[in-house]
Amino acid sequence: MDMQRTDFDAVVVGAGISGLYAVHKLRARGMTVRGFESAAGVGGTWFHNRYPGARCDVESVDYSYSFDEELQQEWTWTERFATQAEILAYLEHVADRYDLRSAYEFLTRVTSTVYDEETARWTVTTDTGHSVTARFCIMATGVLSATNRPDIPGRDSFTGESYHTGEWPHSPVDFAGKRVGVIGTGSSGMQSIPLIAQEAAHVFVYQRSPNYSIPAGNRPLTAEQIEEVKATYSERRRLARLSGGGTPFTPYPKGAMEVDEAERRRVYDEWWQRGGYLFAKAFPDQTVNLASNDTAREYVEAKIREMVNDPEIADQLIPTDHPIGTKRIVTDSGYFETYNRDNVTLVNLRRTPIVEVTETGVRTSEEHHELDMLVFATGFDAMTGALSRIDIRGRGGRALRDEWAAGPRTYLGLASHGFPNMFFMVGPGSPSVLANMVLMAEQQVDWISDCLDHLDEHNARSIEAGEQAVDEWITECNEKAAGTLFPTANSWYMGANIPGKPRVFMPYIGGFANYCNICAEVAAAGYKGFDIVGSERA
Repeated sequence: MDMQRTDFDAVVVGAGISGLYAVHKLRARGMTVRGFESAAGVGGTWFHNRYPGARCDVESVDYSYSFDEELQQEWTWTERFATQAEILAYLEHVADRYDLRSAYEFLTRVTSTVYDEETARWTVTTDTGHSVTARFCIMATGVLSATNRPDIPGRDSFTGESYHTGEWPHSPVDFAGKRVGVIGTGSSGMQSIPLIAQEAAHVFVYQRSPNYSIPAGNRPLTAEQIEEVKATYSERRRLARLSGGGTPFTPYPKGAMEVDEAERRRVYDEWWQRGGYLFAKAFPDQTVNLASNDTAREYVEAKIREMVNDPEIADQLIPTDHPIGTKRIVTDSGYFETYNRDNVTLVNLRRTPIVEVTETGVRTSEEHHELDMLVFATGFDAMTGALSRIDIRGRGGRALRDEWAAGPRTYLGLASHGFPNMFFMVGPGSPSVLANMVLMAEQQVDWISDCLDHLDEHNARSIEAGEQAVDEWITECNEKAAGTLFPTANSWYMGANIPGKPRVFMPYIGGFANYCNICAEVAAAGYKGFDIVGSERA
């Protein structure tokens, strides 16, 4: 890497799935690119989330890049839902195969990006004191990267081992013979608790909000299955791009209430066997129509009661505060059955809240639990958290965190008014976490690359989202969300897990295929809704 160079065509912030592909694609355009990554290596969320049981809830063969047929053919996934270690190995392979690491400064956190209107360039400053300038800024900062540790009294006074699932150590953590407290029952808690319980002397699970989870039905992929996927990859990807979620599955053609009970059960059985969060997509109206949602909820509740021996514990593990699927359904392996073990205690924080963390454990309103280890499975300041930790200054010195104080303001999720030549990856205002993040990243990077071609053809200095286009897109996103049951849940989609964060449903919920079509139409209309400066508009 040329450390002397300080001016680039583009800066990419982040070396996760979207940042890596952005570097590859922009370099292929002949651009000079500098990447910055706060971690020691590539992988983004898959670099940090090394907690026991961490795996993706999109099938491995779909949660992978499609941009190079040779890459698709040469890489072989070992199981249906890949573990964190396998996904990280894949992303490291991609980084090596396309020499992407050479673009990055690792262990380097971007602290500010400031736009200069006279030169139409961004100055990007880092915590190492190194700063560079670039014409374009690609913010591939990730939607699940800014960890959240709740402000519990005495949180930092605990003298035992303490970990956050999103900042897990790289060396193995030994649970054997230890009393372990796990705070949180979202995805990371539900995935790690069964594995911790197998080794620990005792596990106390501190549950504030129960969540729905569907067994992954994970299994090794056979040689025949891999061969079939590789032979039909192009068709699989085509179907994925036509879908709502970026995977090659389509819901049942009728609503849940338009079929009789026997047929409904047959469909739910089929999607239950498929495993994981896809269950929310069995019927097209499942997260829109409450009566339809109730049928899915009742089906899953019955399954939970089958898995948990103690009916009183089962009652406490079944959510009563949100329609199923409006918080992300977790994909687990053995979570509910774990409560049948003698060494696992469920602590219901709605009944007996945590009063404080002490030097030796956790005190609830009812008792004190002596612990050797605390695991914070408390998630992230999702969608916007990583961006809000960078001081981003656009035209006239405006701060992005001020502009977004009442909720993120983007056009197509890609750009924000007042911040020329800056693009946001897979974040608020795009399908983001509601779709397959790998295909989502490819779609957005390809769109940005085509946009830069357009700017070059017209000798343009800058492109910026128009204020009216941003307002209209926010209205579109809000109206789409309001037509569903999603805003009824206190979810991280809404920012509800972060005190003081505005309650806005952040992703675009109209579906991956619709979103791709809208983006293509905007481009075909000469980047309608964008202000392009210094050119004759096409």
